[in-house]
Amino acid sequence: MRESSRLSRRAVLGLTAAALPLSAALPPSEAAAATATVVGGERLARTGVQVRGASGPPEKLTARSWLVADCASGEILASFNAHRRLAPASTLKMLFADTVLKKFDRTERYRVTDADLADVPAGSSLVGIKPGITYTVEQLWQGVFLRSGNDAVHVLSHMNGGIAETVAEMQARAADLQALDTHVVSPDGFDHKGQLSSAYDLTLFGRQGLKDADFRGYCGTRTADFPAGGKKTFQIQNTDRLLTGAWGLKTYDGLIGVKNGYTSHAGNTFTGAATRGGRTLLVTVMHPESGGNAVYEHTAALLDWGFTHGRSAQAVGTLVEPLSEGGASASPAPGRKAVRAAAGAPGSAPGGDGSGWRFAEGAAGALAVLGAGAWALRRRRARTVAGPADGAERPQGGRRRRH
Repeated sequence: MRESSRLSRRAVLGLTAAALPLSAALPPSEAAAATATVVGGERLARTGVQVRGASGPPEKLTARSWLVADCASGEILASFNAHRRLAPASTLKMLFADTVLKKFDRTERYRVTDADLADVPAGSSLVGIKPGITYTVEQLWQGVFLRSGNDAVHVLSHMNGGIAETVAEMQARAADLQALDTHVVSPDGFDHKGQLSSAYDLTLFGRQGLKDADFRGYCGTRTADFPAGGKKTFQIQNTDRLLTGAWGLKTYDGLIGVKNGYTSHAGNTFTGAATRGGRTLLVTVMHPESGGNAVYEHTAALLDWGFTHGRSAQAVGTLVEPLSEGGASASPAPGRKAVRAAAGAPGSAPGGDGSGWRFAEGAAGALAVLGAGAWALRRRRARTVAGPADGAERPQGGRRRRH
């Protein structure tokens, strides 16, 4: 028991490899059999636009991956490379919120220390948290959702026991959600080698988050007053341009959130949700070829298509339910031997920008392994420093900063 409580960050990241598809750790002949069932439906593994029973979405979309889904039913109305693994940028903060949000009461107060901010990557987007100032948990989450503040993410992560523990818990949460395209390296979404997700997984994160009233409230908040020390405050504005109408965009009618992101490696990413006529649609767009407002324009166009043509479209797949809520795994979980192989095999961590798909094999086993690692780390309450960033970041058309 004493040895298990001494897990290092390297050990935790090794455990997170258990959430990778077994195909990454198996010989080619066995990998082909292991990838027979695609999370959400076989059609989502196909290349190109997937749509049935309705005219297709706009043809001028340049994103490398996108997806349109009905939030209530989970039906995927149309998709393009849904399981393509790409860098997620700050949209990964949705998974961070899905993992940590309910752990602290929003009225709880916390005095920030230098150590809480020591591991924030250089070039990060910041809300402006300062050591020595006491913040409520609600204010910290406003910093996460409105300004995509990596400083707020790191403070909450240290409150949660440290960066390594939070990463392990996020990976376990991803496995529970059956978001098996996702590999977490840092809780803030900053550029790190091997940090990947997909349009399918990000949509799962957004859908899960919107079930929670606090999550929904934060992601739909346009402005808030943020502590500046003493009795002083300054106003922060949400960086979601479809919500605020910034940078020459019109606000999208019925938009309720969710999260945008940008890094120099990931480019622009966005998951947005809107409600019209009693129906809520979720759209995720990843890596459009052009910068600026393209990710928001793509999202608005896909939402428009969903509200006008989506009712006649036949589902091409489905957003699966979390295993912890009775969701059925797409295929039986492998035995312990297979899970150990996936966790420890050399080269099993994802890399690059490949279009490999994530599959359901290993979800339950990965969750068990990662849960054990997170449990051990909770005993340690480590304050582990995150690794260095891989690349500088700059905003969409502004200063060098990510969001």
